[in-house]
Amino acid sequence: MRRFAPGHSPFSPVVLGCRRWKSTTASSLIPSPPLVYISGEEMTRWAGALYLNEWIKPYVDISQWEFYDLSCVSRDKTDDGVLRDCIAAGKRIGAIYKEPTITPTADQVKEFGLKKAWGSPNGAMRRGWNGISISRDTIHLPGMQLGYKKQCLFDRHAVGGEYGASFATVGKGTLKTTFTKPNGEVAVVNERTLGDDVSAVVVYDNPYDNVHKMAHHFFSRCLEAKVTPYIVTKKTVFKWQESFWSIMKKVFDANYKEKFQAAGLLKDSKGELCHFLSDVASMQVIRWTDGGWGMCAHNYDGDVLTDEIAQVHRSPGFLTSVLNGVKDDGTIIKEFEASHGTVTDMWKAHLRGEETSLNPLSMMEALIGSMVYAAKGEPRLTAFCKNLQTSIHQQMVTPGKGTRDLCGPSGLTTQQFVSAVRSRLDSLQAPSEKPAAAPSLAAPAFTPIDQRKVDRAKMRQMFDELDTDKNGSIDFEEFVVALKRLGIAPSRLETLP
Repeated sequence: MRRFAPGHSPFSPVVLGCRRWKSTTASSLIPSPPLVYISGEEMTRWAGALYLNEWIKPYVDISQWEFYDLSCVSRDKTDDGVLRDCIAAGKRIGAIYKEPTITPTADQVKEFGLKKAWGSPNGAMRRGWNGISISRDTIHLPGMQLGYKKQCLFDRHAVGGEYGASFATVGKGTLKTTFTKPNGEVAVVNERTLGDDVSAVVVYDNPYDNVHKMAHHFFSRCLEAKVTPYIVTKKTVFKWQESFWSIMKKVFDANYKEKFQAAGLLKDSKGELCHFLSDVASMQVIRWTDGGWGMCAHNYDGDVLTDEIAQVHRSPGFLTSVLNGVKDDGTIIKEFEASHGTVTDMWKAHLRGEETSLNPLSMMEALIGSMVYAAKGEPRLTAFCKNLQTSIHQQMVTPGKGTRDLCGPSGLTTQQFVSAVRSRLDSLQAPSEKPAAAPSLAAPAFTPIDQRKVDRAKMRQMFDELDTDKNGSIDFEEFVVALKRLGIAPSRLETLP
């Protein structure tokens, strides 16, 4: 069952607030292929709706997009059915954009009135899409000097490791770990005596069947970007990681070694694929600020190292994040998301009525990336995405006119930055693809609806859905739900429904 995020219902004329303006004609809107759009929480949800309303919908026909609400309340209401729907849609469509979401704490369970503390959706998505890697690369803006001079690529294994661990806290005694084959044969993996009063016993596995696909993905990316690849493990101590390195090297030697040598990308490693221990890699990512390298690691090591890279390169907001999965037919699934969280502190400031200045870079690189991947080279949509990306980049490097994390107090507010980018985007679009001038964000304007085009059957469907007690009338609470669903609830735009 499709579950539309509030504000994205097919019945709603807007995404945020009650703005409406005359857009381009249907024929001049740029058609977009299907794409899965997953709404999240807090500041990034509010801002994501603003970006969609101001930068996408006036130019692009997104009628084939599918919208899902992955907020805690939605997950709780559907008993995580919405997460299962997201995974099914992503597997079917293959191009996914996800806003940052919340994995609720015990306090948030009480705050949101949830039935339980729902787990992180990321693990379920990675398994559901047969995730092979999570790519986190540095973003570079012309005219802005960041931590690394040239792009750095990173792929971490998307499954296995500590994130899927089972554990128990035990005392003194004997621990035996056994493995049972499908034919019933049992083998002892490990047996040991525990002598402490308190021990944490942990079991996890590293699935290696998809490492071959991960290797091809990683080496192809490095070759295309003309960067030197490095494989990271701690195999000297964690002997089970030897297989990871062995698979990587086998794939490299058979398929990529000569290509990298011909490109001159193995000069510093004597013509061979180079291996780093994870502690060595953690030092090199600080030293190698010239960039121009790629690393590939297990799940946990990759998580830690990319956090370190983010700090060198300014912040997580200057990294991309793409989950790469594989359909049964071998087609690649890509889920693009921001590499940061829901920006809770800024959300609280927003709720207090204070000015905010959210840097949209990581979110918009993700949305643009998902649109480009869905477009599969379609020239009009690809060109629009490039224009939007250029507009954002140029605004961010304009002295004193970027967001305040870049410019300090002189920087633009969230809404001012959106308006400035909108003006740049209008100037880059072809005349036939420009919408009518949008009203100021502070001064909504309205276009009368042609009553002859009103779909009464759909209105009846809406009424029946909103009349939850089925008494033939809509009371105040049902009326509130209706206005929120339509995106026209009178408010200070402090929250999305």
